[in-house]
Amino acid sequence: MSIYQHEYVTLNRDCLSRRSFLRSVSTAASTAGLLSLSQVCGLHAEELKKQGRSMILLYMAGAPSQFETFDPKPKHENGGSTKVISTSIPGVQISDSLPATAGVLKECALIRSLTNKEGNHQRAQYQLHTGYLPSGGLKHPHFGSAVAKELATPGSDLPAVVSIGRTEGAGFLGVDFEPFVVESPGDLPRNVAATVPDLRYSRRLGLLGDLEKEFAARGATQVVENQRQLYGKASRMVLSPQVSTFDLRGESAEVQAKYGRGNFGKGCLLARRLVEKGVPFVEVRLDGWDTHFENFERVPQLCQQIDSPMAALISDLKERGLLERTVVLWVGEFGRTPKINPRAGRDHYPRVFSALVAGGGIRGGQVIGKSSADGSSIDDRPVTVPDLFSSICKALSVDPKTENFSPIGRPIRIVDGGEVVSEMFG
Repeated sequence: MSIYQHEYVTLNRDCLSRRSFLRSVSTAASTAGLLSLSQVCGLHAEELKKQGRSMILLYMAGAPSQFETFDPKPKHENGGSTKVISTSIPGVQISDSLPATAGVLKECALIRSLTNKEGNHQRAQYQLHTGYLPSGGLKHPHFGSAVAKELATPGSDLPAVVSIGRTEGAGFLGVDFEPFVVESPGDLPRNVAATVPDLRYSRRLGLLGDLEKEFAARGATQVVENQRQLYGKASRMVLSPQVSTFDLRGESAEVQAKYGRGNFGKGCLLARRLVEKGVPFVEVRLDGWDTHFENFERVPQLCQQIDSPMAALISDLKERGLLERTVVLWVGEFGRTPKINPRAGRDHYPRVFSALVAGGGIRGGQVIGKSSADGSSIDDRPVTVPDLFSSICKALSVDPKTENFSPIGRPIRIVDGGEVVSEMFG
């Protein structure tokens, strides 16, 4: 694991124990009249709690049908032709298009009572990525960017946020937390391989610095500062041996086969490699779930793309001791209608949809909430989008009420309201 996850081990290797560290810090702080010993211990415990915390968002763009994935209704006409299979949670069934996922469901909390009011793709995707609905000229940060700001170690060679596929940006949080978009998972990102020797590369950066000083002196200080941040991050990654994390050729043929050769499978494998290196947030996106027509043919095909990779990811994280500190969330922007339309499809339906959550101390092997027999409403334990985000924050040891300030000084919390779903941690 990376320095994110092993700082405590590294401190001990350097002959600095936790006890001696606390003693030296508390002594210095007490001398300065700044902190009590209990405050120091509390701060250190909080930092230790965050060590190595990461999140992997498996985002199903277009809104997957809950009926053909995690909340089938085989005994009702609204269920259509979808068949079900048993899972590793006794008495719980899901679509037979997800056999590998059924086997790891005991590691997950299955939420069948997500509910929302937003049925427009663009607005709902924005909300499911930022925790907010679009609001005038303010661009809210990606939830992953806000989380990474709390968890990331400054100066890391790898980006704090990585997205396999397009996503929302960091907004006013700036360059340090802007998602690094990977277009072709499995290969090194384009233009990261140095084409000249390191010394010559450094000289070029020095020349660029001289040019920037002249530009800044003419009144472009902020522009130059932003560019320096961007070039600094890019340079660290280009010159770092950790850039090889993006290259999947180092994985065995067996592992690659387990995840699958498709882009989603490669994305899941890359996500596992990135959180191993301490990247706090990774998004893996699969498009195509907007099944207004041919729903019963298209959804099983999409499920084939996600089933083995998702199961492999959860199993791998558990086997490597990473699942306890890595939250995996599978979700789309809303659900699909109970009634099947004349084109054998399902339309937008935010009133009821599903999500799957694993890791981060979340109690697996349970179903939270229940939809009605016909799938048209929530019968038990409604969970809102802010509730879901607040619960993810708890799993990551991040306070959802933490405020970041917009360019005009407006405080923006990481999550806009909501309450923790206590059952997830029972």
